[in-house]
Amino acid sequence: IPMKRIMMRQMKDRQTGVIRTIRADGEMGQRLREMGLVPGTEIKIRGRAPLYDPVALQVMGFTLTLRNNEADHIEVDVAGEGER
Repeated sequence: IPMKRIMMRQMKDRQTGVIRTIRADGEMGQRLREMGLVPGTEIKIRGRAPLYDPVALQVMGFTLTLRNNEADHIEVDVAGEGER
């Protein structure tokens, strides 16, 4: 299955992916890593609020919510088009 790299904000509901890079420095980068969002971690989009912010995702068996401006800093590998 070909993989493509996108930003977490672009993921669709129920789509899964693997975190590749956290592009946030300082306090935000540290906070994201403390939440378990580190390269190699598999995530699944659980859903979004009515205005698409925040986004709920499943990580290691628990649910996290992130604002879009946080999701914009997380690069994810997802299955190519047509795969979900």
